[in-house]
Amino acid sequence: MQVSVETTSGLGRRMTVEIPADQIDQQVESKLQQLARSVRLDGFRPGKVPLSVVKKRYGEQVRQEAAGELIATSYEQALQQENLKPAGDPSIEQTQNQPGKELQYVASFEIYPDIEPPQLSDISIERMTAEVTESDVDNMLEKLRKQRVIWSPVERAAADGDRLEIDFEGRIDGQPFEGNAATGVPLELGSNAMIPGFEEQLRGVCADQTKTVEVTFPEDYGSPEVAGKSAVFDVKVHSVAAAELPQLDDEFARAFGVGDGGLASLRDEIRRNMQRELQAVIKSKVKHQVFEALLEKADIEVPASLVENEVSALIKKDEAAADAVSDRSRYQAEARRRVSLGLLIAEIVKRNQLQIDPERVRATIEDLAQSYEKPEEVVQWYYGNQEMLAGVQTLIMEETVMEWIAAQAKVDEKTVSFDQIMQA
Repeated sequence: MQVSVETTSGLGRRMTVEIPADQIDQQVESKLQQLARSVRLDGFRPGKVPLSVVKKRYGEQVRQEAAGELIATSYEQALQQENLKPAGDPSIEQTQNQPGKELQYVASFEIYPDIEPPQLSDISIERMTAEVTESDVDNMLEKLRKQRVIWSPVERAAADGDRLEIDFEGRIDGQPFEGNAATGVPLELGSNAMIPGFEEQLRGVCADQTKTVEVTFPEDYGSPEVAGKSAVFDVKVHSVAAAELPQLDDEFARAFGVGDGGLASLRDEIRRNMQRELQAVIKSKVKHQVFEALLEKADIEVPASLVENEVSALIKKDEAAADAVSDRSRYQAEARRRVSLGLLIAEIVKRNQLQIDPERVRATIEDLAQSYEKPEEVVQWYYGNQEMLAGVQTLIMEETVMEWIAAQAKVDEKTVSFDQIMQA
């Protein structure tokens, strides 16, 4: 077998392979003889069809089958011989396949780039730290109370914090516009859910009252048809309701599935969940900084075939994008970023012999399972589902690489509040 390789671009390779004529001809002959022993043709007894007849009838088909098999095996051998690592599937073209002549084909493909990770000591990251305080737990309890608010009709005038049920119909220069009307709309005054000025003019209204509201749409409003224009809305108020928050007591705690311990147990559970969420966000922010710095300082030529494969994977995940298939360009940047990062991580793992800690994988799965009613069954499900297990293993490997890089990078610790971290 003769192999020659030429560079067509930075990572592009064109590999020409020649297989000796006697090798392809012998394989074709062997296949034809096997076929002759089993083929059925009119006018001949089974197994008695002359080889010349079989060659005439099936020769070309058999030669193509034999060529396909030889190409598959010789391609891998040629890659090993030339020490090439292709990225993605090759494009293969037969350039010669005739009796008595060498089988020749050309394989075009890209190879993986040589990767040199950046100097890790040049990377600077900021690690924010915080504690979950009693005040943070109080704030979370207040949010839970608001989630279970009860709205009770009132006869008084509406104020901020009240919920109205309204119908509205708007016009610009006396003409209706798209989305100008709706009925039975719940609106909490002070929520800023409507365009500026709308809610303020409904303060003081009562049930069964009508009100004319004049507003101007913001210049950057999402609909160009109305952006920056003045509108008049006729508003019908059906009801005004005030919020009644539940008492923070043991009965409130039981509504969240807390048994013994009542409100104190609920506070403990909230604190644990907040701490778990806090640590996850801190880790995520450090991970993002580390990987972005890694990408910024590394200079990688990315195989286009891998980027296209990643684009296809992103499109498959983006089920909501109806026009995704026809607009592949908007996925290019993210796909290139993911491929680049994957190549860098793989190289760092290989060079430093980093490994996945099975105990850490199990601890992560058990932690994920805690939010379910039967954690043990969730853990068993993860270990019984190779795709889900592989996802956790990939996550742990990424975190292992992130921590290994962060240990060598310049880290600036910054203490902030729980809310500052969660809102950043």
